[in-house]
Amino acid sequence: MSDASAPAQPTAAEVRAAAEAVKAALDRHLEAVERRTGEDDPAVYAAFNALAAAAEAYDERLYDRYDEVTPFEIPGADDSMPPYTGPDEPNALSVLIRRDYAVVEPQRLLAQAQRIADLDRDETADDTSAAVVGASVHAALGVLFGEFEPDEIASRHKEFGLEEGDSTLWVSAADELPEPGEWLSTPFDQADPERVVCRFDVSAVFDEEDLDEGDLDSA
Repeated sequence: MSDASAPAQPTAAEVRAAAEAVKAALDRHLEAVERRTGEDDPAVYAAFNALAAAAEAYDERLYDRYDEVTPFEIPGADDSMPPYTGPDEPNALSVLIRRDYAVVEPQRLLAQAQRIADLDRDETADDTSAAVVGASVHAALGVLFGEFEPDEIASRHKEFGLEEGDSTLWVSAADELPEPGEWLSTPFDQADPERVVCRFDVSAVFDEEDLDEGDLDSA
């Protein structure tokens, strides 16, 4: 499948400029923290949002140009969860992750999945052991997620014809580790927001909020 309609790849200079923007945003954030006038200083809040936006822009350009990623994540708003009521010293924890994807290039997905299936068949020398993906997106997704860890799919999603939607990660405290198999039938039903120690959200809505704030500032 041709990539002729794909967005233009950023230049090395654009990636470098994005990196310089992150450095400048880091300096502004530190300056705001050093000069903060109280716990809810608006200057610190604004510098935080500017740093998050610069880091995300750099991350995207770095990936598009060099297929590399950074460890930067945008944490959710402090008031997005109820007050923590879990144990002060948790004996166990649960990590809950949700990532949404849109299948934007099904032919790319099908081709990648069939390539994986063919490699598996070559390694086993058994023509009956590998899936034939054909035109089934359902089968292709099964092959893809059966072969790669979720973190690798997240870092290579464009390669597989996927587009990222929102994602979130919750770290939830527990009194003790559940019994083996206890929650496998309903893995997410027992998530208690009041026991979430921390969470990290990634969403395009943060970009929209930054744009709205910029429009207000320029008004």
